Amino acid sequence: MTLQEEISACTLCRDRFAATATRHQPRPIVWFETPPRILIASQAPGMRVHAAGTPFWDRSGDRLRDWLGVNPDTFYDRSKIAIVPMAFCFPGYDAKGSDLPPPPICRATWHDRVMAALGQVQLKLLVGGYAHRWHLNSRSGVTETVRGWRDLGPRVFPLPHPSWRNTAWLKKNPWFEADLLPELRAAVKDVLK
Repeated sequence: MTLQEEISACTLCRDRFAATATRHQPRPIVWFETPPRILIASQAPGMRVHAAGTPFWDRSGDRLRDWLGVNPDTFYDRSKIAIVPMAFCFPGYDAKGSDLPPPPICRATWHDRVMAALGQVQLKLLVGGYAHRWHLNSRSGVTETVRGWRDLGPRVFPLPHPSWRNTAWLKKNPWFEADLLPELRAAVKDVLK
């Protein structure tokens, strides 16, 4: 059984998900081959992605593809781009309808093996605070981490989550679009050529 098949069959969080407001079953969204050129390390699938079985199959994905300057065919080409969330399944909603955090057991069970299988990727895109904390060992907030993007070198980009919920953040931080995004798009283009 391949690593992808093992993750796809995972049911470690069945009881946890059954106890959420959504009462859903595990459905790991596994989207990587080895070796990819780009790693998108993200948070966890949302409800729409859970239903579709495809990562970033929502407005967040539209925004992320725009940030990267790639079309859906390129974005979903697993030989080019690996999408590895901190939890492979949709964590569910709490009683108030808010997203639950990625269950730590997913990261603890799978991430070292996935990162070893991926090897040295040419470009790492770290989407959201959970990915920042694990991949950068960062204890800073998202704004501070993303603002320090130049300190990480030309092949690692910390990004905010592309969710519509972060539209206000994007307006408050115009440097993200003016300074970071052109550099990000250039790096993506260079790696994919």
